[in-house]
Amino acid sequence: MAAEEGKTADAQLFNLLSDLLHQVEALSNEEEVELRSKIEALGLELEIERELDRLSAKLDGVDEMISSDPQVQSLLSDTAHVWMPVITANADERRNFTAPTISDDKPPPSTQ
Repeated sequence: MAAEEGKTADAQLFNLLSDLLHQVEALSNEEEVELRSKIEALGLELEIERELDRLSAKLDGVDEMISSDPQVQSLLSDTAHVWMPVITANADERRNFTAPTISDDKPPPSTQ
């Protein structure tokens, strides 16, 4: 419910900012490109914030599931050397990760 109130408040804020921008442009007879871009950037930041909040809530749920299951904890602990470098890597490091691929000159493994 708080999220919906936040969205409503954001919408009201952007309506107000848009109205003010139109008034400024009408009074000055000039398009306020910089101000318009700042308002758009603020809107994008708010969208990113909402998405991060949504993802954070999902992570909380995953954390709860993991912490309540000793087998999952053990599996994650035993395989951390595989997945930790991937999730802690920055974007450049992730680009350097390679997945094993089947060579074009070798036939795919048989499923029989």
